[in-house]
Amino acid sequence: MSKADIDIKNLPYADGDFFAFEQLLSGKERDRLAEVREFLAREVKPIAVDCWNRGEFPMDLIPKLAEIDLVSPVRRQGYSNLFAGIMHAEATRADTSIATFMGVHDGLFTGSIEALASQEQQDAWLPDIYSLKKIGAFGLTEPLGGSDVAGGTRTTARREGDSWILNGAKRWIGNATFSDWVVIYARDLADNQVKGFLVDTKTEGYRATKIENKISLRTVQNADITLENVVVPEFFKLANANSFRDTNKVLKVTRLAVAWQAVGQQLAAFDVARRYAVERSQFGRPIASFQLVQHQLVQILGNAVSSMGMMVRLSQLEDLGQAKDEQSALAKAFTTARMRESVALGRGILGGNGIVTDYEMAKVFSDAEAIYSYEGTHEINTLVTGRAITGISAIV
Repeated sequence: MSKADIDIKNLPYADGDFFAFEQLLSGKERDRLAEVREFLAREVKPIAVDCWNRGEFPMDLIPKLAEIDLVSPVRRQGYSNLFAGIMHAEATRADTSIATFMGVHDGLFTGSIEALASQEQQDAWLPDIYSLKKIGAFGLTEPLGGSDVAGGTRTTARREGDSWILNGAKRWIGNATFSDWVVIYARDLADNQVKGFLVDTKTEGYRATKIENKISLRTVQNADITLENVVVPEFFKLANANSFRDTNKVLKVTRLAVAWQAVGQQLAAFDVARRYAVERSQFGRPIASFQLVQHQLVQILGNAVSSMGMMVRLSQLEDLGQAKDEQSALAKAFTTARMRESVALGRGILGGNGIVTDYEMAKVFSDAEAIYSYEGTHEINTLVTGRAITGISAIV
């Protein structure tokens, strides 16, 4: 079979949905998913590798994202959590960095406002957030606090009259170099509880510096944030963010979203590896005709399908209001472990071409490392699940 005989667009199971999970969506949701896929193929996919290579965010994409209206599909638009998850997977499949931008703005930032702000605050802030007139970021992790940030938050908040004074530092904050607002979580010196604040990034004493030299999510503008006597009016203290337990309400949902990203990343690896395998010839025939290559492709697909099956059920439980923290933790741990295996297999299929972004797999492979670590490391999510099934905490 020659390359001319291969029609890439008409390969079997083109969408990778081997068990037809998308049939669980409503007709309206399937139509909307098709619209989003077309947008991603037209506006995101063609620029993804170039933006990643340059480490620059395509700011001109934001108005287009606003026009297609992707923010808050469940709470505002009435779609199911299953639809939202599959849509997030598809965004990741097109480009992990753009999916992460949306995950930060929509899941972490908007999710904080929707879950923890008062109705008055929501009425004041959400219209501009939903329309992307105001871009948001989420400031939780710190230079010395990642997995232990729940009890080790060093950024402080001190009440002073009708305002709060914030001091400290945050690290790995996506979107923060260009966001208009950022939700900062800080420890109240009065009661030692972690509370949330909406900070205008133009406020005196606030500074965000881009983190350089990343090997993953290069398009995402992660930043180090410093806060030096940043004054936040009382109205901008999130009314219902009064302890880290409140913050966890946001993290449970976004952990589910990141597990969906792991599904999308595996589908991206499958797309690239399969396309390469049917196009690339060695020994006078496509490498897709070799048994070992077919085995590897099937393993990637199997990992993706098993991950998707877990996520479908968890999203259904979320729709029923029955999803638990430990279930999100297990999903994040399991799907990202399978993802790591899948992208490694995919990179191997491409051989030497798998380590250059010209063939896309190097970007897919590298971006997976960020997904593996953020929203709770594999180890922490494993221990959260272990605590749930034994009743004994192994977290020091």
